[in-house]
Amino acid sequence: MPAAGDEKTVVMTAPPAAAPAAQRIEALDFVRGVALFGILLMNITGFGLPDAYTNPQNSGGAEGVNLLAWIVTQVGFEGTQRALFSMLFGASVILLTSRLEASGRADAADIYFRRNLWLIGFGLLNAFVLLWYGDILYAYGVTALFVFAFRKLAVRWLLTIGIAVLLLGAAWNAWDTWVLLDKHEAFAAAAAARDAGATLSEEQQGAITAWEGARTAFKATPEGMRAATEAMRGGYVSAFAYVREMSLWWQTWGLYRYFSDIFGMMLIGMALFHAGVLTLRRRTGLYVAMMAGGYAVGLTVNFLETRWIIDHQFSALAFAQANLSYDLGRLAMTIGHLGALLLFVRSNMLGLFRRAMAAVGQMAVTNYLTHSVVCAILFVGLGWFNTLERHQLYYVVFAIWAAQIVISPLWLRHFRFGPVEWLWRYLTYLKRPPFRRT
Repeated sequence: MPAAGDEKTVVMTAPPAAAPAAQRIEALDFVRGVALFGILLMNITGFGLPDAYTNPQNSGGAEGVNLLAWIVTQVGFEGTQRALFSMLFGASVILLTSRLEASGRADAADIYFRRNLWLIGFGLLNAFVLLWYGDILYAYGVTALFVFAFRKLAVRWLLTIGIAVLLLGAAWNAWDTWVLLDKHEAFAAAAAARDAGATLSEEQQGAITAWEGARTAFKATPEGMRAATEAMRGGYVSAFAYVREMSLWWQTWGLYRYFSDIFGMMLIGMALFHAGVLTLRRRTGLYVAMMAGGYAVGLTVNFLETRWIIDHQFSALAFAQANLSYDLGRLAMTIGHLGALLLFVRSNMLGLFRRAMAAVGQMAVTNYLTHSVVCAILFVGLGWFNTLERHQLYYVVFAIWAAQIVISPLWLRHFRFGPVEWLWRYLTYLKRPPFRRT
């Protein structure tokens, strides 16, 4: 594809590694593969520890190398990997629908909706059979049903609506945080009166109770930690009973609460694809600006938030206060990561690694579900839950990364799709696709 100026822009994989109907865009697959690995980097504490994702003092260790591991993920990756994944999903909506419509298929809409209804099914399988309450496939499948109607909007409208929706979500987050801070203020006043020996009113008693309940979002109770550990080590049935309640919450209220985040990011991904950003059709200076500007803002905000939390001994109040700037930091870091990753693809450096990561991204659903399978075996089947320290969990992550970055390109050398992608295509098109390469 011709470049802006004299630059080479779109980097394609060779036809043997491509989808049956068209060449795949390596930049999209590469970024998707990196984001998939990043999602496991963030999810691993949910797989292996109780209530450790936000506050390292709850479990897994909060000193030395464990604290360093928490700082690195908190400053560099928190909230960014799912944002990248959502943008790439939005781009895939454009790719799929444009190819279907260009081929003249009258059932293009049927195929699109059937594909995403099956994705919802895979999400239910992941949550309730593979025991991963943090599943994203269900939410992506549901959100994709709404995104379809926006696919042909101009770039400026996609960006405008996407950013507006994200701002609404950020405003909701800020409101929730202000409510939490008000609860703490009422609690502090009631606690001071109690400590002074005053008889508390019903309202003051309620303020103390409300804050004690709200703070558990950041500071887990010993009883809750023990219950989670016993359930996850007690075998599949007890783990299912424990995970089921969290999965039900995330796939009902959780989906409603965070719909704006996924929807907004998908629209922005669609806009960036239409504008040629994700396919490297823009000048190098844009990607440098994305990386430099995103990291300048994101690293600064995230570092200050993390420093504030540590300086205030990981208190629930400190987490709530730091949350006020959360969306600014994570969105800026997402832009920085995207610019850096696209610059790396454009550089044509480390071709073997780049193509291997693109293969990981091409098999994203298979590899994502494999994370759940492996972690269910380790942390439920073998009883590893709450036995490893935080930094030790990343040895599991690195082992899974190493396996998938080797297996994925080898698999695609012999097969056209990952196994789940092949099944997904079969269910979507209602026709058995070829599996092996000839």
